[in-house]
Amino acid sequence: MKSFDVPVIYRSPLITAIKQKRKATDKMKKDFTPTRLDFGPLKIFLARHFGFCYGVENAIEIAFRTVEENPGKRIFLLSEMIHNPFVNDDLQARGVRFLMDTKGRPLEDIDALTADDVVIIPAFGTTREMEAKLRRIGIQVERYDTTCPFVEKVWNRSEQIATRGYSVVVHGKPSHEETRATFSHSEAHAPTIVVKDMEEALRLGQYIRGELPSEGFQEEFKGRFNDGFDMHRDLSRIGVVNQTTMLASDTQAIADHLRQVMMDQFGLDETSIHERFADTRDTLCYATMDNQTAVTGMLEQEADLAVVVGGRNSSNTSHLVELCEHRLPTWFVRSADDILSRERIVQGDWRTHGGSEEIGWLPERENVTVLLTSGASCPDAMVEGVIRRLAELFPGARAFEEVLQEWAD
Repeated sequence: MKSFDVPVIYRSPLITAIKQKRKATDKMKKDFTPTRLDFGPLKIFLARHFGFCYGVENAIEIAFRTVEENPGKRIFLLSEMIHNPFVNDDLQARGVRFLMDTKGRPLEDIDALTADDVVIIPAFGTTREMEAKLRRIGIQVERYDTTCPFVEKVWNRSEQIATRGYSVVVHGKPSHEETRATFSHSEAHAPTIVVKDMEEALRLGQYIRGELPSEGFQEEFKGRFNDGFDMHRDLSRIGVVNQTTMLASDTQAIADHLRQVMMDQFGLDETSIHERFADTRDTLCYATMDNQTAVTGMLEQEADLAVVVGGRNSSNTSHLVELCEHRLPTWFVRSADDILSRERIVQGDWRTHGGSEEIGWLPERENVTVLLTSGASCPDAMVEGVIRRLAELFPGARAFEEVLQEWAD
């Protein structure tokens, strides 16, 4: 797989050494057991897969190269490059300005752009409408487009099943940039509707079966389907695609449920289900699945707590937190700066994207075991910072450099 030129400030000597050694012994990435870091009184189990994915590294490389190649020009990002505050702050410090916030609300006057300006499309992609608007201004959209290839894969798959007469059900967070972009690209080819979770998928199934009155559909899914969507016509043949950062297991469960609904409603079996339901399992992002599977493997270890590092509004990170919360106390931090002391920590809330200071997060005993992972938009340097900070909290812990040397040898 292609390697990218990511700024050294985002790299970590320890994490790089660990990843290289794990890759050398597990080239096919089939071993999801975590990596054990022994600091004496502190034991850390680091997830097998975590941190920057292909799409994020690609976006960062393009963004920083764009700044270097365009001195003196106005450079804009449509919205956050990725959902990590440190990367976005870094780009802003280099003069990059954001045109919109993550909800699509304007921060700058887009109509004031000129053909001489540079606009970077973030890793989440953007809508066809925004692409058209930028082109009318004279902006070279393709030149600085960092859309993740796996997001584009979902768009292409939607188009493919549309040509075979299927409508598209998008599993995603309706307000998320990627979901808005996927919806826009999908509705250009097929009737499209967005469901955010299994609860909504169950309700959609009830409408398909006729168990709920059709009048309620318009209100319940308002703003989630394209103009002209007809419930009876457009829910008779469907396929499910996803926002790539959702829980892979949730997307699969939603697809399995709706597949069964179509079998029941239309009297189909395994040999004929393709008449009403498209197979779209290949739209799941490999990095999302690897990171989530690695967390599942990590959770098999006995531990006192888990720490997840990443931006509070990061969808893929929030799902890692969600997975850990089902098993043991979990702390969601943006960086080592959120770990204030052995008693105090700033805990992120992935549901509200806020944070609050909490007391008594670390067990009051000499030996503690911590599970550690990070989201796909979190630099390895941030993970190393958390490891260093955790070790500092334990008197008598082995020096960080000593542990690093074990992996560097």
